[in-house]
Amino acid sequence: MENRLQVALRWFVFALVLWQVEAFYVPTAAYRVYDPKQPIPVLFNKVYSDNTQLQYAYADLPFVCKPSGKTKLGELISGQKIALNLGEILRGDRIMVSDVELAMQEDKPCNFLCTAEVSRKDVKRARQMVRDGYLVEWIVDNLPGATSFVTVDRSRKYYAAGFKLGYTDLTTGRPKYYLNNHHTIVIRYRRARGANGDAGRQAIVGFEVYPKSIGLDTARGDQMCPKDMKSIENGLELHIPVSSPNQTNNQKRNVRDIEIQDPEPDPSIPAAKDPNMVLLNEEPEPDVDDGATLKITYTYSVFFRQDTSVDWKHRWDLYFVNQQEGSRVHWLAVGNSLIICSLLTGIVLMILARTVWSDISKGKDRTGGEKGSSGGRKKKPGLLDQGDDQLDDYMSSEDEALEDVSGWKLLHGDVFRTPIRGYLLAPMVGSGMQLLFMAVGLVLLSAFGVLNPSFRGGFISFGVGLFVFAGIFSGYYSARVYKMFGGKNWRANVVVTAILFPGLLFGFLFILNLFIWANASSTAIPFTTLLAIVALWLCIQLPLVYIGSWFGFTRRPAWEHPTKTTNIPRQIPQQAWYLKGLRTVLLAGLIPFAVIFIELLFIFQSMWQDKSGFYYVFGFSAVIGLLLVLSVAEVTVVAVYIQLCAENHDWWWQSFMVGGGSAVWVFAYCVWYYFMKLHITGFFNSLLFFTYSFIACGVYGLLTGTVGFLMAYAFVRRIYAAIKVE
Repeated sequence: MENRLQVALRWFVFALVLWQVEAFYVPTAAYRVYDPKQPIPVLFNKVYSDNTQLQYAYADLPFVCKPSGKTKLGELISGQKIALNLGEILRGDRIMVSDVELAMQEDKPCNFLCTAEVSRKDVKRARQMVRDGYLVEWIVDNLPGATSFVTVDRSRKYYAAGFKLGYTDLTTGRPKYYLNNHHTIVIRYRRARGANGDAGRQAIVGFEVYPKSIGLDTARGDQMCPKDMKSIENGLELHIPVSSPNQTNNQKRNVRDIEIQDPEPDPSIPAAKDPNMVLLNEEPEPDVDDGATLKITYTYSVFFRQDTSVDWKHRWDLYFVNQQEGSRVHWLAVGNSLIICSLLTGIVLMILARTVWSDISKGKDRTGGEKGSSGGRKKKPGLLDQGDDQLDDYMSSEDEALEDVSGWKLLHGDVFRTPIRGYLLAPMVGSGMQLLFMAVGLVLLSAFGVLNPSFRGGFISFGVGLFVFAGIFSGYYSARVYKMFGGKNWRANVVVTAILFPGLLFGFLFILNLFIWANASSTAIPFTTLLAIVALWLCIQLPLVYIGSWFGFTRRPAWEHPTKTTNIPRQIPQQAWYLKGLRTVLLAGLIPFAVIFIELLFIFQSMWQDKSGFYYVFGFSAVIGLLLVLSVAEVTVVAVYIQLCAENHDWWWQSFMVGGGSAVWVFAYCVWYYFMKLHITGFFNSLLFFTYSFIACGVYGLLTGTVGFLMAYAFVRRIYAAIKVE
């Protein structure tokens, strides 16, 4: 008991340490400094929206400026594609060098970028993307272009990654859509550290972009720049009249631009995060092919501002969405989880102390009898032995006789009977251990700052790597369980383990990827990347699964059961309503879900509702995850014990299902979140949401089901080993 308390205390101290690193990160980008007037490349990445699941490469949009391939920015040339890691590709990044010219500490009030001639079809697409609230992501020195905000009390400044593609004007009663064709770029910098600073070099600590819509009827100078940036009233409406298809937009209505900004913008100006609205009186863009076009002139301004309040190592802190204010809710989630786990722990200890161990001790007293002080060793008869010398003791009490033939101890000859379809349960347990290793690795690496937003795509890349190399654990545990179930053909188990879960996952993603390809989204996985994933699967993971299975099956002994299994299975009596199949799974799964549902709200918000923010409180996630594993283990132990007390020895699959039962509630939570919180429109976007949610819940259920199965098996072995039935 003392050892267990010491282990629990160590885990508690470890959890306290994780709480303290909730916002800590290790910068993964190289520290780069710039000489005065040194070119700084601006990289185009993608556009994304909180209202859809489809992302697009910004440079591929038909109504923006395409990189010309003629501008040289240091070692880079505009139009050059930047090499991406696996995580960046899978998350939809498509990074390309742009023609936007920046030079350190050189302000440019206005620069001409290009004039794009857009067809009516492309204008219609631009209108749709503006209505869906798409945001644009540019990159400078590994920082995404951001819109600046201040907290409610105006005491702290923070960033939201991305800036709006356009905006919707509802002041006239009929919605009008305007495209932002001028971008004010603000670069925050400070003196570099050490010798670089002494040499006059600077480091970038902030990258802000403030978009503006400028109509074609605005007076422009020789460089196509507006003559007066502060007095612009007409925005660039995305509309081509049908009556005069060849006219320009110089005769459009004057619509007041509701977002006029100075060259040095106010950081409190909010970004457009308009919820997706169903606009009934919207004037649709005519669907005709009359050759009419809309000329869009793109310009930009550049301002460098020195900012000594932000250190380079902490420049990403501004992107972590309001963490200090949200930490109160995270603490509430931790407190809620601790209360639930404490109650569960009390129930488990009560079962062990008052029921299980008391039953075991009574059984030992009856079967072992009183030993004299001489300490002579006598063979203890089993529960069903009736030796003449023990007959009087055995029949001494009618209550004790009834207790001997009722309850969980009666199942000693059936409790370890091989389950139906154990050849499927073993690979699922192996895949669950593989996922558990991956999840623990990701949470710990993120909690200690190795994986962070500055390492773009790092979380997904490490996740894929950990999953592939954890194939050795998958093979090992699958082989151990398979051997315990009496399996002989371990090579066939290797194939099932290596293909069952990864194959289903790859099949789901491949079919989904076909639909995403059809929509020309950058979220679609390129064919070469799919081939690389298949190569990782077949050339690395499969051999690792084989090695783990070989070692677990041929080099390790089978897990031995403390009791022997009878030849004839015992009939299972009628079960109570709450012990029947799915009912038990749902009732038991509700408790682990209650442990995590508050933290799930933050995760869902970051994934679906506020993609411009970053979820980066993995210290809290590690603690919640630890409490989740503990609650799953305890709930499964209690559920299995109740089932055994009801003389139901078919607990193998039930323990796995009970452990993963909270996945059903998580998926139900996804459905509730979709209807109550999100503004996703369109069948395909909804299909993507529910498919991703189903896959995520399946992964979660497989992981927690494995935890429940292994803990239940350890519990059953322990209690039946203690009674020593022969």
